[in-house]
Amino acid sequence: MSEDWSWWWRRRRRFLDEFLRDIEDMMRYFEEDMENIMREFMREYEKKGVKPFIWGYRIVIGPNGVPKIEQFGNVKRKLGRPVISEEREPIIDVFEDKDTVSVIAELPGVDKDKINVEISSDRRKLYIRASDTNRKYYKEVELPCEVEPESAKAEYKNGILEVKLKKRVEEGKGFRIKID
Repeated sequence: MSEDWSWWWRRRRRFLDEFLRDIEDMMRYFEEDMENIMREFMREYEKKGVKPFIWGYRIVIGPNGVPKIEQFGNVKRKLGRPVISEEREPIIDVFEDKDTVSVIAELPGVDKDKINVEISSDRRKLYIRASDTNRKYYKEVELPCEVEPESAKAEYKNGILEVKLKKRVEEGKGFRIKID
């Protein structure tokens, strides 16, 4: 009986070894294919004269404790294919406290006078555009509430843009009702 067991075990062992070898081969082929695809991708975009691409993700925990995945860079997907834009999407942080909303954007390599910041007419979006000889940035930032455009203060130092905005206060919001 023990001989039957050892035969079975050797057969299983051989099967597992072959299975793992097949997986290693598939991974090697996959790696080679990915390298070829990336080489072809780079050759194609170099022909078109497109500058380097920047692409990445960051994960942040929102105020409600739910993780949020945000994309940055100049690679977007259109119809399932990557498209490289000249404009990069900078990394943005939005902070909100009792009276203000602060937007911090990373815009390295751009001069202060080449940055344009605007607020939408509905007071709920902030548009950041920056362009220099080597870099272009664009980002449309959804604000958590309506803001006062007149209160906007912006500061740019060491590639970091900080925009502070006061929240819009609605006059006469709500009424207290006396109960008899």
